[in-house]
Amino acid sequence: MTLALRIPGDRSARVPAEQRGPGRDRSSVRLLVSRGTEVVHRRFAELPGELRAGDVLVVNTSPTLAAAVDGRLGHARVVVHFSTRGDDGRWAVELRDPDGRGTTRPRAGGPAGAVVSLPDGLALVYEEPVAAGSGRLWWGRVSGDVPALLRRRGRAIRYAYTERDQPLSAYQTVFALPYADGAGSAEMPSAARPFTARMVARLVSRGVQFAPVTLHTGVASAEAHEPPYPERFEVSDASARLINAARAGGGRVVAVGTTAVRAVESAAGADGAVRAAGGWTGLVVEPRRGVRVVDGLLTGLHEPEASHLLMLEAVAGRAAVGRAYEEAVRELYLWHEFGDVHLILPEEKAHAVSCSGN
Repeated sequence: MTLALRIPGDRSARVPAEQRGPGRDRSSVRLLVSRGTEVVHRRFAELPGELRAGDVLVVNTSPTLAAAVDGRLGHARVVVHFSTRGDDGRWAVELRDPDGRGTTRPRAGGPAGAVVSLPDGLALVYEEPVAAGSGRLWWGRVSGDVPALLRRRGRAIRYAYTERDQPLSAYQTVFALPYADGAGSAEMPSAARPFTARMVARLVSRGVQFAPVTLHTGVASAEAHEPPYPERFEVSDASARLINAARAGGGRVVAVGTTAVRAVESAAGADGAVRAAGGWTGLVVEPRRGVRVVDGLLTGLHEPEASHLLMLEAVAGRAAVGRAYEEAVRELYLWHEFGDVHLILPEEKAHAVSCSGN
């Protein structure tokens, strides 16, 4: 899906919500709520009023890695974005050129055999493209412990629409958990960023449940808007049971972020039942495939060309997504990972009322 909209340049959220003024915290963002083509405007603090007892929020527990590391390719300065660790120990990486403003611009990867010098005497050797016909992500082998390198020398991936570097904590969600093997996401599962411990407590007190899943997301194609590559995921038996029980009891399954959709739909059978699953998923959720489990989605606002919009269309339909984005542009919502969020819920079905005379 491509939206016939132009997003003004000043609509990018340049800093986190809590840095935009006194008395603000992560939850100080706007909430666009759409049910079909009906759209209403809320604050994120009003989220509990849009959900009901028995609903389940599916949340991604993957932490954000300090995945950007400076390096050198010959005499040229480069920035390496570490995307995904393969089962064979190699890493999918994206090479970027520094732009002189603290951010980066695209650069083709490769060729095979090229060596990127990394801090602390480590080296990255390029081997082959991750996908045939695409030169953005390459598999490479590093002569050392990459998670340790990222902890020592890495920083969060930052794009040109942001104002300045932020500490890694600004890119962690309240649901993030540490993984013993150092696994995590190259980019923040940002739909969950507005949640605070207080908001979670308010939702629990209203009878909303949380089903944790994991999907370690790789580096997005910020310029090319390519479909996602295979990513590592896990849905536990406990979360699968919780989701199935909610659906059986009439509750709605609302995924927090496109990563949560990909994880839970990867664990769903053709019958719509969710079962414990894990490993690699190459699933691309789009309208033709549709969704089997997810009733709703809380997500950020995506670029008009973004492949994620196909997932939104699979959940809500093309007309609903188009209408919501027209409203977001008209009402000056903020885009990107520090921006406002969009809650997609199913249309409320009108109940027929029958009257009988006495």
